[in-house]
Amino acid sequence: MTDSALSLLGLALRGNNLAVGEEPVKEACKTRRARLVISADDASDNSIDRAGRMAELGGVPWVRIPWDKDALGYALGRNTCAVAALTDQGLAGAFAERLVQADENLRPTLESLLKDKKKSRAETKKPAVPET
Repeated sequence: MTDSALSLLGLALRGNNLAVGEEPVKEACKTRRARLVISADDASDNSIDRAGRMAELGGVPWVRIPWDKDALGYALGRNTCAVAALTDQGLAGAFAERLVQADENLRPTLESLLKDKKKSRAETKKPAVPET
């Protein structure tokens, strides 16, 4: 789980779909581009409070992930990272799915992302036999 979830964050960063750090996350939330705000497990209380307020500002879910700042930073090619925001709906849904697999208690917080992911799959599904 760790490798696949953190690798999704790396993909999001390379695809310019991840805001990293407090100011970029704040900007993503203000402009309503953020889909999910995350904070490291060992982030300071001030960082956690700000992350929660930013997520509320953007109207998106916020979760504390089970990795520390060093592990999150390493996955993103940095020394440390306390706060980030996924800005792509599909990647946010996939990341939320992996988090819920690891910790079912996160489901209520991430339910909106999980529903959106299921809905988008159903909408794109083509019928097996064309109608005549």
